[in-house]
Amino acid sequence: MNFLNVEKGFSPNTYLAYSCDLRQFEDFLKKRGESSFSLVTDNLLFSFQLHLKNKGLTTSSVSRKLAAIKSFYHFLTSEGHITSDPTLGLESPKLTQRLPNVLTVSEVELLLSQPDLSKPAGVRDNAMLEVLYASGIRVSELVCLNLFDLNLNVGYLKCVGKGRKERIVPLGKKAIESLNRYLKMSRPNLVKGGGTEDLFVNQRGGRLSRVGFWKILKKYTLKAGIAKTLTPHTLRHSFATHLLEGGADLRSVQEMLGHTNISTTQIYTHLSRGRLKEVYKSAHPRA
Repeated sequence: MNFLNVEKGFSPNTYLAYSCDLRQFEDFLKKRGESSFSLVTDNLLFSFQLHLKNKGLTTSSVSRKLAAIKSFYHFLTSEGHITSDPTLGLESPKLTQRLPNVLTVSEVELLLSQPDLSKPAGVRDNAMLEVLYASGIRVSELVCLNLFDLNLNVGYLKCVGKGRKERIVPLGKKAIESLNRYLKMSRPNLVKGGGTEDLFVNQRGGRLSRVGFWKILKKYTLKAGIAKTLTPHTLRHSFATHLLEGGADLRSVQEMLGHTNISTTQIYTHLSRGRLKEVYKSAHPRA
């Protein structure tokens, strides 16, 4: 776990998930009288996989638990604790690729217009929503932003993503305007003279949490009357999809999203193709 935390730079959530997964695997081995990780066989691993399926876990949950075990045994072999890796033949269940929920441009504009700009909290909320849609950063990256991560004169922000990898993402005019308004008119009232470097703060002047932002988004979704199920990730999905529909190249979108593998970004090309089909059907006389 120290290796995952220090050298791999796992996020706190992933770190906790892997820790729980390995504890569960350890308990499974103990119940079957196995006292050593080094004596685990491929048959025992297959039994554990069946055990997870029989518990009614989703395919994605089973896949993640198996990934934790594979990572653990890769660590054991690379550190010389065991000579052979029993997980080499372990196949994870195939995940069905679900297309993410995406807002239309008009729906995004409707959502962004909901905060009350006459109130400090409304100005803050508008800035957060604008930044999410303008940059495509994750909500965990949003709430971890500090004042020194912004360069509004040049028009970009710096954030730390998965694996503690730092990236620079450009900001549009609307997001810069909203941030300037927040920094001048709203944030001083919220921090109440405090010296915190946290960019987005709550009513008590402390750093806003992910749960806090979730509640804010839910409130404005209801207020806007948007029927779709929205999560903080919806704006990230919409950011990527709208960029590709506007002609942005996939590699640039990958870099802005902070995806290590471009195959992760390619899911948005399916959405863009779907949009092309809609345009074709509505515009072509023989569609």
